[in-house]
Amino acid sequence: MDELQILKARLLDLAKKAYRQNIYTYTGFLNAGELAVLNSLGSELDGIDFETNGGYEMGERQMVRFGSPAMFGYDEPWRLTILKASPLMEKFADTLSHRDFLGALMNLGIERNVIGDIIIKEGRTAFIICQDSMAEYIAENLTKVKHTSIRCLPIDSEEDLNALKPTLIDIDITVAAPRFDAIVAGAIRCSRKEAHSLFIAEKVTLNGMPCERNSISLKDGDIFSIRGYGKFQYLGCGNETRKGRIYVHLKQYK
Repeated sequence: MDELQILKARLLDLAKKAYRQNIYTYTGFLNAGELAVLNSLGSELDGIDFETNGGYEMGERQMVRFGSPAMFGYDEPWRLTILKASPLMEKFADTLSHRDFLGALMNLGIERNVIGDIIIKEGRTAFIICQDSMAEYIAENLTKVKHTSIRCLPIDSEEDLNALKPTLIDIDITVAAPRFDAIVAGAIRCSRKEAHSLFIAEKVTLNGMPCERNSISLKDGDIFSIRGYGKFQYLGCGNETRKGRIYVHLKQYK
């Protein structure tokens, strides 16, 4: 069996287990491509409810839970934890990236699917969404990222929860035509050819699903992500410039 078939079989097994045993079942954190596989199952999941949760608004990597209060007559908390990893001494801390934190986590010997999104704030602090079962291990063992000593604890304040809310920045670009690839090129300031290569490499998602159709038109409110560059919301087109280019209004998530 290839990886796609293995994933489908795993998802169906969890769904059927939830249905037969009247219990909630959970996946690890799935990326956009894996979530697309879930949505492709269609009628094979008839009668079996499921939800996704990334731990915070706009989470990209999502855990799937099969079952619902309507199916079972009871609810239960999601099996995920949000950890805050911050320098012990801000004064001597390195500037740390998503890659730095992910590398440090992988060096602990854990699998990628137990980790959801890693949200970096102010270049030094990370909020790490993970499965409950791994939270204590990560908190105890994630003590250094690059050369910076780290304190890692579950979040415990409304202030930390609010820190996870994205900041939206207005961006106006101009494009020759309101095609998706032109908008991607304008958003990240690259050529149309370079933007097209991102679609081919499956680095572009639209509303959480991988998108290879670079020539489509977006709808107001559509949200797209470009791996390595960030997440954007499309807010429609405006007037034309004197040279016939079209204004496009975006918001970027920071």
